[in-house]
Amino acid sequence: MCKRLIQFLLFTALVTALFPTQATNTPTGILSLSPTPAPSLQIQDMDGEAFDLSQHKGSWVFVHFWASWCGPCRKEMPAIAKMWHKLESQGLKIALVNTAENEDTVFAFLATYAPEIRALMDKDGQATEKWQPRGLPATFLVDPKGQLRFQALGGRPWDTAPYLAFLQQLLQQNHVR
Repeated sequence: MCKRLIQFLLFTALVTALFPTQATNTPTGILSLSPTPAPSLQIQDMDGEAFDLSQHKGSWVFVHFWASWCGPCRKEMPAIAKMWHKLESQGLKIALVNTAENEDTVFAFLATYAPEIRALMDKDGQATEKWQPRGLPATFLVDPKGQLRFQALGGRPWDTAPYLAFLQQLLQQNHVR
């Protein structure tokens, strides 16, 4: 019996080492998803420049849906801006998707909360519909192979230690676990 227990524990340790399924320090509110292909995201920013999620394979992408009228979005945006400032140089890509608002509203909002981040404009709500967030704000983390891996519903303190460490862990691995 003891020999079988030891064999089982060794086998479990080997499988866990070879095929880890989740980050070791997933912060509160981050849901691990079964890997599935991310919906397409082909959208323009406020200047009419195209963004295509498929062009960012090889990198982790932080896909965030928000609106200026959303209270939790207003509270969360400064944290996203601080997080972005710290992690952009480490390879994190960001798709900040505004849901169905006009350029003037988005420009005024971001000038106050996150002037350095490029806003993508989902003017008709169709991109948001493809992704089907269960509310705003909603964040999805897309892995380097273009697979949905994590989701955060509601606002998160992205600039705090647990969230930064989690994102940095993903970036350092820069491969699908």
